[in-house]
Formats: sequence, structure tokens, C-alpha cells
Amino acid sequence: MTKRLWWALCLVGVGAVARAQVPSPEPVFDTREANLIAVLRESAGANQEEETLQPYGTLQARLPDGSEVELETSWYRYVGDMHIRLVFDSRTQLQSASPDDLDRLRLDPEQAVRVAVGNLRRTYGEPQVRPWTGGLMQVSGRADDLNSSYFLDRDFWSDLEARHRSGLVVAVPQRGGLLYAPADDPHAITALRFSAPALYAASRTRVSSALYLFKDGHWSVFQPPLSAERTAQ
Repeated sequence: MTKRLWWALCLVGVGAVARAQVPSPEPVFDTREANLIAVLRESAGANQEEETLQPYGTLQARLPDGSEVELETSWYRYVGDMHIRLVFDSRTQLQSASPDDLDRLRLDPEQAVRVAVGNLRRTYGEPQVRPWTGGLMQVSGRADDLNSSYFLDRDFWSDLEARHRSGLVVAVPQRGGLLYAPADDPHAITALRFSAPALYAASRTRVSSALYLFKDGHWSVFQPPLSAERTAQ
């Protein structure tokens, strides 16, 4: 496999494979530990009730000539209908990290996620909380498209939980949207139940249609993804 084709297949954005045949300057990615971050993406049809870091396994990609290749990526099933992708950040594009990259950096998946969150904070700022509508709170940093990655900032959520002992109910409807409400605030939870599906349905960068509970330092599914709810009916 050529270097250009590998780069095209590893890009996180949609349509990278199609661009493999178009001559263009190759982006230069800094693949050092300090440039590793993590993003959340949708796993359509999934409903992992408790958090995990289960490797996605080998992925197949179809090339423009119709042939298929297998790729090893650092993607992990996480919780609900979301999975984690460990990527290197060029500030304009993201490139998937490979298991070989993690071996080179001497990081296991849990360590890599912690490093990625630290890099996110250092590069794009600590998560900021602002009031939203209906008693909800919005979490954001300096890069809108990476707001959803603050879902992985366990220290941030643990600090919030210390002030809300019943836990926090959180929605990640899109890459730029991260909302939460205290679990003991029924009015805010109702607002979240209505707002999150609407934001998810209207977005071109969907992440999750579920609601999540952060309690006792861990994530679980509070309200199943829409696909799981339809299956249960």
C-alpha cells in the first residue's frame, strides 16, 4: 500500500478514500504523544449499557478500483451508541492512530485516552460551562467540533458530581454539542429528553441519540439510543 493511499484511508473525515486518486500535497501529521487526542463518533445500532474500551477490530475499506483492504485502527467501543477514535491532530485535519502508534508511544488504550484528554485541555482549553435553555448546561472549549470530546474528561465530570450527588445526565447529540442536567432536576431532565433528539436529528455531525448518566465516577446509559428504543417497541 502506498503512503498516499494509507494517509487517505486513515483520515477521519468522510470521503478520504475518494481523494486518494487526486494528486495533492500530503498533510504532515505530528505523531508524537503530545499531539494525540480522542474523538467520539456514532456506532449506529449499538447500545453498550456500561462503559468499556473494547477494540473495534480490523476494519475493511473499499478502494476506488473496487478492491478491499484491511486496516488496524485505534478505535474502541465505548458506551451507548458511541465509540472512541484515537487520532493525531494537525489543527485542520485528524488522522487515525494505529495500534502500532500506541505501541511506539508505549500507551495502552486507557493510558492513551487519559493522555488524549490532557492534550485536549492543553490545546483547546479546559471545559467551560454555560447556561443553556430549559435549565440545561452547555460544555464547550475553544474548538467547537471537539466539544463532544470533553465527555471523556473524567476529572471534569467528577468535580461536577461532587456538587450533584445524584449524578449528571448528559447528552452528546453532535460533535459541537455537549449538554447536561443534574439527575435530581426533573424539569431539566425533561428538557434534555426533548432537546437532545432534536439536535441529533438536525445535525450533520451526529454523535449519539442516547442520554448518559455519570454517577460514582462512571458512565452508563440513562436513556437508550433511538434505534434501541424502536427495537424494544
